[in-house]
Amino acid sequence: MSERQPSGARPRGAQKPQRRASGGGRAWLRHHRAMMSDSALRLVKRPIATLLTMLAIAIALILPAGLWLALDSARLLDAELDESATLTVYFAADVGESRAMDLAAEVGEQPGVAGTRLVTAAEGLADFQQTLGVDDALAQLETNPLPASVVVTPDVTAPAAVQALSQRLQAFDGVDEVRLDLAWLDRLQQLAALGQRVALALALLFGLGVLLVVGNTIRLAVESRRQEIEVVTLIGATHAFVRRPFLYSGAWYGLGGGALSLIILALGGNWLASPVAALAESYGAHFALPSLGIGNSAFLLLFSTILGWLGAWLAVGRHLADIKPR
Repeated sequence: MSERQPSGARPRGAQKPQRRASGGGRAWLRHHRAMMSDSALRLVKRPIATLLTMLAIAIALILPAGLWLALDSARLLDAELDESATLTVYFAADVGESRAMDLAAEVGEQPGVAGTRLVTAAEGLADFQQTLGVDDALAQLETNPLPASVVVTPDVTAPAAVQALSQRLQAFDGVDEVRLDLAWLDRLQQLAALGQRVALALALLFGLGVLLVVGNTIRLAVESRRQEIEVVTLIGATHAFVRRPFLYSGAWYGLGGGALSLIILALGGNWLASPVAALAESYGAHFALPSLGIGNSAFLLLFSTILGWLGAWLAVGRHLADIKPR
C-alpha cells in the first residue's frame, strides 16, 4: 500500500527545477565575473602591447572629440557674435528729436525686436568726430548732415527673420533706410553646419578605425588560444561561452582607450588655455576653451567601450566559425 502524503505537503522534488534554474543563474554570473577579471589580468600581463592598443584607440577618439570641442567653442563665439547682430534704422533728415523718440518707441514695440538704442543727430555727429578725428572740419558746417537713428537688436538672429524685420521697419513713415549685414551671419551658419557634418563623418570614420584596431588585436588573441578553444569546444562549450572572455577584453580595450583620450584632451586643453586666453584678451574679449564635462566624458567612455565590445564580437564571431575541434 502506498504511503499517503500529509495534507498540504509539497510533492517531492517540486522545488528542484526552480533551484536548478537559480543555481544556473548564479553560475552564469560567476562565469561573467571570472571572465571579466581574467581578461583584465591577461591585459595587465602584457602592459606594453595593451598600452599601445589603447593609445591607438585614444588617438582615433581624440580627433572627433577635439573637433566637437572646436565646434562648441564656435557656438560660444557665435553666441557672442549674435549679440552684435543689429540693424541700424536711419530716419529721414527732417525728423526732429521728439519725432525720433516716438519712432524709436514704435520700433521697440515691434515683434522680433529685443531692444533698441536711439542715437540722436547730435550724438551721431559727436561719435563721427571722435572716430575720424575731424573736429575742426566738421565745426565749419552750419547744419548737422547726419540724421537720427536707432540701433535695433533682433530677438532672433536667423538671416530670414532679420531680413523680414528689416522690411517691416523700412515701411515705417519717417524711416529713410535700414542697414544690415547678413553675409557674415550666412557664412557663420554655413560653417557651423559644415563643421557638424565633418564631425559626424570623422566620428563614423574613426569609429570604424577603433573596430579594426580592436578586431585585429582580438583576432591575434583568438589565434594564440586556438588549441584551448578547440579543447573546450570538443567537450561541449558553446560559442557564447568561448566568446565571452574575448568580448570582455574588447570592452577593456575600449574603456582604456576612452580614458586615455580624456586624459590627453584634458592635458591639451590646459596646454592651450593660456595662449587662447591671451589672444582673446588682446581683442578685448574673454574666452576660455570648453571642456567635455562629466556627462560628455561618460558618454565618450560608454561609446568607446561599446566600440571595443563590438569590434571583439565581430572578430571572434568570424574566427570561431573557422575553428573546429579535431
